[in-house]
Amino acid sequence: MPSDIFELLPNLVAFNYERHYEPLFINQNWVLINGISEKKATYVFKDDNILSIQDDAVVSETSWTISFHNIFSIETTDGLITVKAYFKDKDVLVLEHQDKVDYALFINEDKVENGINSIDDVTRFLKAKYEKKVKEVIHKHEFYYIDNFKEFGPYTAKELVEKVKSNALSVYCFIRDINDHDYSKRLRIKDLLYS
Repeated sequence: MPSDIFELLPNLVAFNYERHYEPLFINQNWVLINGISEKKATYVFKDDNILSIQDDAVVSETSWTISFHNIFSIETTDGLITVKAYFKDKDVLVLEHQDKVDYALFINEDKVENGINSIDDVTRFLKAKYEKKVKEVIHKHEFYYIDNFKEFGPYTAKELVEKVKSNALSVYCFIRDINDHDYSKRLRIKDLLYS
């Protein structure tokens, strides 16, 4: 496992009871991604400090408590462990072990249409999730374009695509990001169509 979860998953948000407990954390089916290629384990943190773990067909219960802010104590077969809880978006939970360099990565199966049962399912879910996010960011991002030796803009990627669809603009027009100073990257509107 990577020694620093923050390098693997940047922008983790520490668990916040008011923001996360009721809508995102409690009574959700959290599938443990670590080891999913060998077996599926689903964790459900319940209101009465019961942690239900379904490991294949076997269901066991243990206890958990919030000790301080985003620090949790969980009773395991190996004894009491202490973890810090973080969210990466609303459907990815990370529990970072406090006594050793280790973490557990979970996906909220309630947010996945066909469930999480394998590494392939994890890959498909994350790819679809972050492709959608990138498209949303790109479509809101602004660009200048050059047409007949004149520069126009800035326009959002979505606006440029609409101009192409209405035949007001060629798909081959060069564009530049609002943060770029020239057109040396040789991007064209057609490049946005595949984003």
